[in-house]
Amino acid sequence: MESSKKIRWGVFLVPWILAILVIILNFVSGEAFNSVIMSVTSFILDDFSWLFALMAFICVILIIAAYFSKFGRVRIGGRNAKPIMNMSNYVWIVLCTIMAAGILLWACAEPMYHYYGPPASVAAESPGAIEFIMKDIFLEWTFTPMCIYGVPAILFAFLFYNAKKSYSLGNLLYPTLNYERAQKFSPVVDVICLLALVCGMAASMGSAVFLVTGGMSTLTNGGISSTVLSWTIVAAIIVAAFVASAVSGIMKGIRILSTINSRIYIGLGIFVFIFGPTFYILNMTIEGFGAYLTDFAKQSLFLSAGDGDKWAMWWPVFYWCNWMAWMPVTAAFLGRISRGYTVREAIRVIVVFPALFSVVWLGLFSTTSLYYELQGKGINEAMTNGGTEYATYAVFQQMPIATIAIAVFLIVVFISFVTASDSNTNAMSGLCTSGLSADDAESPTWLKIVWGVTIGAMCVIFIAAFQSTDALKYLSNLGGFPVVFFLIIISISFVKVMMNPKKYDTFKEDYDEYGVPIPSERQKSEQQEMKEAKKAAAATA
Repeated sequence: MESSKKIRWGVFLVPWILAILVIILNFVSGEAFNSVIMSVTSFILDDFSWLFALMAFICVILIIAAYFSKFGRVRIGGRNAKPIMNMSNYVWIVLCTIMAAGILLWACAEPMYHYYGPPASVAAESPGAIEFIMKDIFLEWTFTPMCIYGVPAILFAFLFYNAKKSYSLGNLLYPTLNYERAQKFSPVVDVICLLALVCGMAASMGSAVFLVTGGMSTLTNGGISSTVLSWTIVAAIIVAAFVASAVSGIMKGIRILSTINSRIYIGLGIFVFIFGPTFYILNMTIEGFGAYLTDFAKQSLFLSAGDGDKWAMWWPVFYWCNWMAWMPVTAAFLGRISRGYTVREAIRVIVVFPALFSVVWLGLFSTTSLYYELQGKGINEAMTNGGTEYATYAVFQQMPIATIAIAVFLIVVFISFVTASDSNTNAMSGLCTSGLSADDAESPTWLKIVWGVTIGAMCVIFIAAFQSTDALKYLSNLGGFPVVFFLIIISISFVKVMMNPKKYDTFKEDYDEYGVPIPSERQKSEQQEMKEAKKAAAATA
């Protein structure tokens, strides 16, 4: 019932007012503000790199352990729970939520940075640098970040649906802390996580804005240039799209968008595979993935301590910090849509499938970018002259029907960010609302609008002031600092639940006398039931 829902004013107003203050501080003294943020970020990454790398590695271990444990057989919401959506929609919504515009921007650009500026232990512009590129980019974009999301998402889903706890990130402190104490800390946790995500989403939107305006400039041969006006117009269109999608509800906007995006992703990938350096893609992807698997532990815990050049601090560790800033709120959304699936199925959808998709996408675009650069096609030069986003367009320009390919890519960028923002806006609004239940987890419309407009305004103001999203990225990473300590507690809670899920599950009948989950069949999804009901109604009409 809508009337049973109440706004958690403290949780909403504190991060929202802080976001407004950040915008005001940027107006008062943008350069000084940016300098302070960069200094604090440098301190965090310099002195706590070891903690970020260690916790990211631990998340991988926990997900593997959960998948093969008895906890993997637990059905989220009880064995009679109906999934909200069918498996294909579940997969693509999760994928679009996690990826956003990040992998689209960096798949072609990051190899250029690493080829010409690898860590001190790797010779620049060498075969060793190429192998290192593939290992590092697979590390930063595949299984580890998905595991960082997977641990809190699975725990949140279990606590919300099975343990019947409230819709709050603070509940992830339970059962490490008793539930009453976890509830006391809950508003503080929610506020910190919300502010971190607001900055993270604004930075990600900046990446999407730069990608779109850069693509439009390429398509029109400079007729549409990357200016504050074009950035503002693109940002306004993006905000309007994802707010409208968020207001329509999960089963309408985000489901439709993710379905469209899935087809475009597949089509664009096939295009690059056929018209790009096909055999180089195959050879380099297989070799790079093999090197990644072989050196996984070494690469995961590499901190440039011996090199002394702090390379790892500004690449993989920077990524871990940023992933963790996004982690809590994104995990709340991922957990919410996982009802009706077993923990093992949820791990496949949240971790395995997106990671494998990333392997394929990076295998296609990163290797193609490298190939054309080695052939003297000027990918790095285009990026240096125009900006990070121009690496992707320089790659497309080496292929036939480049104009059409770039136009399709722009659609992917737009829909990907809109889908990711839709899901996170839903989660943010949900955290600001009390009274949400498993049967009704939609928050008030106006909350979604306010958060959407705030994120858009922050994005435009910062990119207009600094011509980049660096300040927002650093600000977002500040949010990752308290979250890494939060993740320690989450990991302990995850282990406690994994070892004895029956103790915390309200569906005691779903377990045998030894506490082992009783196998159950997945129920027909609510989405499928709605389709069948419409067909039946149409047949009788």
